Amino acid sequence: MEFLDLSVRDRAQGTVCLPGSKSISNRILLLAALASGDTLVRGVLAADDTERMLDALTTLGVALSPQSGTRDILIHGVGGRFPVRRADLFLGNAGTAFRPLTAALALTGGDYHLHGVPRMHERPIGDLVDALTALGARIDYPGQPGFPPLDIHPVDIAAGGTTRVNGNVSSQFLSALLMALPLVGGGTVEVIGELISRPYVDLTLNLIARFGVTVVRDGYARFTVPAGSCYVSPGEIHVEGDASSASYFLAAGAIGGGPVRVEGVGRDSIQGDVHFAAALAQMGAQIEMGPDWIEARAPAGGRLRAVTLDCNAIPDAAMTLAVAALFADGTTRLEQIASWRVKETDRIAAMVTELTRLGATVESGDDFIAVTPPAQLTPQAAIDTYDDHRMAMCFSLASFAVPVRINDPRCVAKTFPDYFDVFAGLCA
Repeated sequence: MEFLDLSVRDRAQGTVCLPGSKSISNRILLLAALASGDTLVRGVLAADDTERMLDALTTLGVALSPQSGTRDILIHGVGGRFPVRRADLFLGNAGTAFRPLTAALALTGGDYHLHGVPRMHERPIGDLVDALTALGARIDYPGQPGFPPLDIHPVDIAAGGTTRVNGNVSSQFLSALLMALPLVGGGTVEVIGELISRPYVDLTLNLIARFGVTVVRDGYARFTVPAGSCYVSPGEIHVEGDASSASYFLAAGAIGGGPVRVEGVGRDSIQGDVHFAAALAQMGAQIEMGPDWIEARAPAGGRLRAVTLDCNAIPDAAMTLAVAALFADGTTRLEQIASWRVKETDRIAAMVTELTRLGATVESGDDFIAVTPPAQLTPQAAIDTYDDHRMAMCFSLASFAVPVRINDPRCVAKTFPDYFDVFAGLCA
């Protein structure tokens, strides 16, 4: 399908059972594979990014047993060392697979070639490679230095080493190091500068602890994996619903009247993007929340209001706020979003282009975007999605004002293959 035409939506109302979190799914899949013992992982996301991780684990010799008729997978852990010592791994554009696998393979020995789609080869990874090299790893760049693809070579890594990593490009680099250090019996990571997307690091630490490793930390500046640490299966673990995906439906409730309830995340969520609900509330939406559900309605007055927000803690969900700003009175300014530049596309540039196409006035900088809606959105706009699932899902919300065309809608398969069907059902 080259494009999808969305007619004007009058109202959004109903309940959505969220797919599993991509960030949690890929972290748990790797941790379960590296642990001692078998782990039943319940509710794994079925999407392109998790398929890339599952394909890689199978190639590396991990035995996987999908449970018939469910999204559950029984993973037979390898006890810290992959059986296959030489492999070519294609990881698409899945950063949540590429970064942690790079660290795990670099510290456990073997000859591996890691590569992906062209956009993945434009996403920087030099800070992670430098940090791994400081621990003794041997990694070469067959292409442009600082970017994938990567060639990883076998080497013995001493336990207890210390390395440093920049914190201002991607929190996935720190997460990858923390997930890999138990494989060599521990070590320390010091963060250079301010760490962005801190809730994703908290998420990583939470899941590592579920597999028996408690990281000692000094705020967000220094993290130590104790000597002798190793992963042990918890037996069974559940994947939460995806909080980033929840943002589209909650925004639909806030724009389209509601109530819209999402199930699978709530007050007890370990994901930072659950705080998107608080951002919507600042814009005037009526929000209710339970332990594993969130519900959104339009403001009492019907229109959202513009806000200025620090979005460092909700980088993915903040994209939804940029489109919700089209339905707010005033100029909405989203700050601390520099990480958008190195995602599936340059999301700041892409947002500026597509919001402008809808008639908005948009300003941007290295780490911010400011959106002022027009009196009337441009109808029949054709939105380019840049092979970025979140661009496609965010701009579906424009259909609450005007008909809109979404180009390359199948890109949502990265994390939410049936998104447009679910969205249509909510707005029927």
